[in-house]
Amino acid sequence: MQSLIGTGVALVTPFKKDFSVDVEALKRIVSHQIENGIDYLVVLGTTGESATLTKKEKELVITTVIEANASRLPLVLGVGGYNTAEVVEELKTRDLSKFEAVLSVSPFYNKPTQEGIYQHFKTVAEASPIPVILYNVPGRTASNMLPATVLRLAKDFDNVVAIKEAAGDIVQAMRLIQHKPEGFLVISGDDAITLPMVLAGGSGVISVIAEGFPRQFSDMVRLGLERRADEAYKIHYGLLDAIDMIFEQGNPAGIKAVLKTLGLSENTVRLPLVTATDDLASRLESFTKNAGIRSEANV
Repeated sequence: MQSLIGTGVALVTPFKKDFSVDVEALKRIVSHQIENGIDYLVVLGTTGESATLTKKEKELVITTVIEANASRLPLVLGVGGYNTAEVVEELKTRDLSKFEAVLSVSPFYNKPTQEGIYQHFKTVAEASPIPVILYNVPGRTASNMLPATVLRLAKDFDNVVAIKEAAGDIVQAMRLIQHKPEGFLVISGDDAITLPMVLAGGSGVISVIAEGFPRQFSDMVRLGLERRADEAYKIHYGLLDAIDMIFEQGNPAGIKAVLKTLGLSENTVRLPLVTATDDLASRLESFTKNAGIRSEANV
């Protein structure tokens, strides 16, 4: 899965001020990623506020991204949830021909045991016609998918090809890298420790901060993959404050504030999320402008 090495971006779903999906803004955001060096795009992940979208809106987002991308970058689709049967039904009925892989989050709310997580993903892997990227994010799911469970899945199913590891635990990530099967990718899901994970042998990132700062963050990941650590860390520390800020009041409120500064979209989010406060938005605007970031839409 060489196409999943490097920097993937978890796309937001931009909304107009009336909370409807902003198709034109989504096209601009996709183009901004492509023009600034991102390696692949992730559609309808958590950052895309997929939990608040109707089925019709999800189809609109998928169609818009496919058309705007025009086969230029690989695409990954978020297909996950806490109802295994429902996830399987989507995998069996959705046209996945335009996607490189699915990103499937570990079941949330239910808090399954490690055996329950294994059996869930066993069922998902057997149902999926394309490769599966596991997604471990205990801060959202309330359960941690342990390395032993991940490695068991990776060894038992050829189409389980990667994990987006977002536990925020560098030691846990290193255990995965240490024991993973050949060809299995350990992808960072935590922007702040992406570079240490890459230098430890990780394969890149599925990022939020890169959506607002695609050139800088993707350059950092490439330098890390090339083992040019000193150069990579200059970029890392240059963006570290922004990474803290975009998650300060929840995701994607922070990154949407950045995208508004760039002139790419409104900063609207849907309840139960709320927009970034004026104070946070001002700090992000100042950081973005001082960093010299701009979009082609703003030129």
